[in-house]
Amino acid sequence: MRADTLTDTFTALRELPRAVLHSVAPAVPRPVRHALRSGQRAMQLSQRVAWYSLLSALVLLAPPSRAQSADAENTKAESPYFFVKGAQPGVDALPLKSTDVQVNISGVIADVVVTQRYKNEGTVPIEARYIFPGSTKAAVNGLNVRIADRLVVAQIREKQQAKVEYDQAKKEGKTAALLEQHRPNVFQMNVANILPGEDVAVELRYNELLVPTDGNYQFVFPTVVGPRYAGTTSKAPSETGSGQTTGHAQAFPAQPVLRAGEVSPAAFNMKVNLASPIGIQEIRSPSHAIDTQMDAGSAAKRANVQLAANASRVANNRDFILDYRLAGSAIQSGVLLHKGEKENFFLAMVQPPTAVPQAAITPRDYIFVVDISGSMHGFPLDTAKALMRQLLGNLKASDTFNVLLFSGSNRFLAPNSVPATPANINAAIRTIEEMGGGGSTELLPALRRVYTQPKSQELSRTVVVVTDGYVSVESEAFALVRKNLSQANVFAFGIGSSVNRHLMEGLARAGMGEPFIITKPSEAKEQAERFRKLIESPVLTSVKAKFEGLDVYDVEPQALPDVLAERPVIVFGKWREKTGSGPTRVVIEGRAANGPYTQSLPIDAQAEWQGTGALRHLWARHRIAALSDEESLTGGDAQKAAITKLGLDYSLLTQYTSFIAVDKVVRNLGGQGATANQPSPLPEGVSNLAVGEASALGAAVSSTPEPETWAAMLVVLAVLGAQVARRQRRQPFTA
Repeated sequence: MRADTLTDTFTALRELPRAVLHSVAPAVPRPVRHALRSGQRAMQLSQRVAWYSLLSALVLLAPPSRAQSADAENTKAESPYFFVKGAQPGVDALPLKSTDVQVNISGVIADVVVTQRYKNEGTVPIEARYIFPGSTKAAVNGLNVRIADRLVVAQIREKQQAKVEYDQAKKEGKTAALLEQHRPNVFQMNVANILPGEDVAVELRYNELLVPTDGNYQFVFPTVVGPRYAGTTSKAPSETGSGQTTGHAQAFPAQPVLRAGEVSPAAFNMKVNLASPIGIQEIRSPSHAIDTQMDAGSAAKRANVQLAANASRVANNRDFILDYRLAGSAIQSGVLLHKGEKENFFLAMVQPPTAVPQAAITPRDYIFVVDISGSMHGFPLDTAKALMRQLLGNLKASDTFNVLLFSGSNRFLAPNSVPATPANINAAIRTIEEMGGGGSTELLPALRRVYTQPKSQELSRTVVVVTDGYVSVESEAFALVRKNLSQANVFAFGIGSSVNRHLMEGLARAGMGEPFIITKPSEAKEQAERFRKLIESPVLTSVKAKFEGLDVYDVEPQALPDVLAERPVIVFGKWREKTGSGPTRVVIEGRAANGPYTQSLPIDAQAEWQGTGALRHLWARHRIAALSDEESLTGGDAQKAAITKLGLDYSLLTQYTSFIAVDKVVRNLGGQGATANQPSPLPEGVSNLAVGEASALGAAVSSTPEPETWAAMLVVLAVLGAQVARRQRRQPFTA
């Protein structure tokens, strides 16, 4: 229980008798009101004693604060907090002036350069710190720092070594930049010794593979990190039962945020150059107003996209989403090859068959896990309600279902799953409609409770998680889902303008399901229908890839998952040329709904491939993701050495490697200065309830309050009861 929450609580409690008297005054006879008022003065002294007693009791009953990280230098670690401007006189509180994003998309590979410009408009040297998001699929492979006319190229280092080098440069008065990964989609930039009046530009580069779904391509650039709830402790044991923490259960950095509706002063600019081997049919952005220029003609193969005029100041509080469709509905299958100095890489993308509806579908049991915490208040929860109406409405009469609502606590709407009858569905929808957002986001206890629900061996169960994902226990959740994969598969619906995609994609990957992202209520129906199609029948199962005429190794993924949608089969790897005259091709085999399936694609190993150098980084990024998944299952840092080596060998940012750039010129003798933590805006549609506890005396799920909540309520009732009894003894009256 936080100090500011306690203050608000006692203020409200102190005014309770007066507020109650005021609210009922019109209905109470005048003699009664006079008697009550005359007794108030006599009660003041006893009330003060009671309030101080209540304060002491609640402080004692409140759960002790636990350290969220071994790093004790920042007591706000893992806790988002509202930014207060002007807290340090002479220090530029908002050093980040702009973020410029240049995207070049060629085929299915995006090359992205992000330029962050910092300027010290204060009077003392500063260190700028900035938490910012990234794509979950990004292979971050380069960092440059520009100071006036000098360019400093960053080097990849083991994470702790990079931190030591940065701290040393900072102490010596050299301008330095440190880029660290806190999550695969959350990064921190530190820039030391920015002198008054000086500009520093930091450029980071990454590549990303754009995988089409049902013929649609989408590029997403996250602009803001939603405030993360870390739970009551940062050292929850891993779900493997080993008692160790998982490899990623690290402290989330302290995150200053602006209040809801407050616009960030930092400008945001986005430019996308799109080149396609076939005609571009449609380009649109569901998130931002854009200006688009395309080649003339109906078969345009190039397009330029940028934010519409005057949009940069209000564009960085939600994900930038660009959707485009190419001419024809079929995904372009093929194999890309890259010949390197030491290693050769390939990428195979194969279009799967179209789903064939099944005449008879096995009955299923669905458990919907719905987040009603403080960060869901308002637009996200309204969208979740719209989604739940669609999801429940799509159930078949032969299905069963249950709904688990969670925030700081959780409860099922029914003791066990119930048939998907119209009466049960309507009752569930009515209950969900009445929910409001408030409290913390205890995802792990909710998932644990789901897996304790009994289930027959013959029953197929699907767990559907609906949340914004603003938690920092991603790896623990992945391990829990994977451990219980035999009980249920998991689909994840991310709700909001800046969803934690790392959590949503990881839950679905661990649960052999699919992630869905809904950024506005109007998308709920479309995504619910997509979910219905997926669960009726997998498109392709028992998938295998065979390569003929090519010696392949280090293939990712090592085992191909079932294909649940009209998404291509993706295979990365390395290759060596084989001698011989046989055909060189890749063969995809599997079982479709109507029988065995085979597709063959020729490979021209002698062709000259342009723009495929990114395959080197993309392969390494996928291998690191696989090792990270494995590490989250076993706990500890079992894959640290392997991940570190990949990061160093392929110059990639990972949880164990960082980029460090140090200017050789000493520019701030003594290294003295101040630190400015650059704040981020709250994501669009997220209220102030996402930062801190929404209520001191209750969790959002009122049927299952926390133990300390019950104790606090009992103390309040006891004090109020004592006051009433004392008043009745001292001021007897009759109507």
